[in-house]
This record gives sequence, structure tokens and C-alpha cells, in this order.
Amino acid sequence: MEELSFFRQNEPVDEWKSTMFLYNSAMKQIKTKIEILKDEFVEIHHYNPIEHVAARIKTPESIVRKLKRAGREVTIENMKKYLSDIVGVRIICSFTSDIYMIADMISNQADVTVIAIKNYIEQPKPNGYKSYHMVISIPIFVLDGPVDVKVEIQIRTIAMDFWASLEHKIYYKFDGEAPAYISRELKACADMVNRLDKKMLLLNQAVKELEQEMKEREQKEEKKE
Repeated sequence: MEELSFFRQNEPVDEWKSTMFLYNSAMKQIKTKIEILKDEFVEIHHYNPIEHVAARIKTPESIVRKLKRAGREVTIENMKKYLSDIVGVRIICSFTSDIYMIADMISNQADVTVIAIKNYIEQPKPNGYKSYHMVISIPIFVLDGPVDVKVEIQIRTIAMDFWASLEHKIYYKFDGEAPAYISRELKACADMVNRLDKKMLLLNQAVKELEQEMKEREQKEEKKE
């Protein structure tokens, strides 16, 4: 297999296949789990907190680059031990309040172990990037028994995802070193996205309050009758 050319030549092909089978299985399992949680939430609360879910597995080239940047030998064992984002899942929601609710829904699952959390919403990156990152592990049940596999989950609003996608495309064109004025403009856009998220959250809360008032008014009218 071509993938193995990126690793030591004495790495068994079967080990690479079995390792990638586990990661693929983890990706399928976490996507199914999130879909079930979403459907249950809609059934109970009549509200869908999740707009979109995307998942991917890192390419061998990307795995190699990340191991080398970390100063690690490029082996399958190091890949499993030191990389937490080989399986990446991105959950897009409407409001910032949804982010923490979704994170709780996932972490409260009995078979999910939360390994690490990076809250870039409360502490954004210097460039303005905001998102909620979770590294979890889930058991994959194979013939020899359960194997824990790490998955990185990123949860962000539509506005945050729009900014992050454009920022990635721009920096990719400049090989990660964009001119200073572009970085300043991107940071200004991130600030606007933050204000937009806050306003949309307030608007949503206002709509909920109006709905509650209308419901209470209708109940009072029914009692009069």
C-alpha cells in the first residue's frame, strides 16, 4: 500500500490496515451517536441544536507532517499514542448556548471518556479563532475485545465556522504567513462574528420569551372558557 511508504518499511501492512479500520469504525460510531442524540433531543424538546455534522480522517501525509513537527519518529505506535485528531468531527450549531449543551450531551454518554477540553470560545486564539474542542475516547468492539480510540470533536456556531473556513483558505494561499494587514482584517472580522453570535443569541432568547408569553396567555383564555 502507498500509505505505508510514509512509515517505516518494517511496519506490517496488516497493522496499518487494522489501525485504520479502528479509526474508520470510531468515525462511524461517533457520527451515529451524535445523530441519535440529535433525534432524541428533537423528539423531546422539539428543537434541533445541530445544524450540520462533518467528519474526516487525517491523510497519511498529514499524519507524517504532524509527527515530524512534534519531533516524533514516524511510526504507527506514535501515531496512536501522540495524535488525538486522526479522527476529527465538526459539529455546527446555531447559537453559542447550543455548544455547551451539545458538549454535555456527548460527555454524559456512558461509553465516552473525555480526555481533554480546549475552550477557544472563552479564550479565543490571538487571531480570533473561536471553537470548543473536545478530545474523547470511545470503545470499538472487535473480535479480541474493546479498543479505545481517540476522537477530536470541534463544536462551533455557523458564524464561527464561516470565519474559520475562510481564514484557513486565506492562510493556505500564503503558506501560513499572511501579510500583517490581512491578519488584522481577519481579526476584525472575528470580532464582528462574535458580536453577531451574541446578537443572534439575544434575539433567539427574545423569541422564546414571546412564545412563552403567548402560551401562558392562551392557557389563561382557555381557563376563562
